[in-house]
Amino acid sequence: MRVSMAIGIVAMTLTLGVSAPAFAQAVPPIAKTVNLSGPRMGVTFLSPGIVDKLHEKQIDVNWAISQFGWQFEKQFFSTHGGLTAVTQWVGLVGGLEESVAIPSLTWVVGLRTRSGAEFGLGPNITPAGSALAVAGGFTLRAGVVNVPFNLAYVPSKAGPRITFLTGFSLRGRR
Repeated sequence: MRVSMAIGIVAMTLTLGVSAPAFAQAVPPIAKTVNLSGPRMGVTFLSPGIVDKLHEKQIDVNWAISQFGWQFEKQFFSTHGGLTAVTQWVGLVGGLEESVAIPSLTWVVGLRTRSGAEFGLGPNITPAGSALAVAGGFTLRAGVVNVPFNLAYVPSKAGPRITFLTGFSLRGRR
């Protein structure tokens, strides 16, 4: 009985001794998010394959179409060096100048530097199909106003498309 009690005490002491570093770990602070949502407008340049693919769906457009929409963006992590992680959903309607409404939805996850340079990628869905969007650009800051300038490249089986977007957002903590 004494041997089993001694083994139990040694086991409990070792368990507490080994787990002591876990008790000493600090809980990280709650991450602050920044909402950078706002309107977007621009132009998309369509390859001949994309124009043909849309034509098969009875959507007739030229090789360049306007884009209007909204970008829902959250900055969800930042370092002391200024690098921030962002996620954004970009919903657009294209081709209004040609009396058509072509919807698109893109989810991008990426990084932005302190100077405003940014890069990200994520899925894109349109009537022409789904693909992976690769986006980059920069954001100019003037007080609480951000003015982004972004270029997205979306390769697909039907052909690539390139979109240039700009707009604005007001920085605000949520």
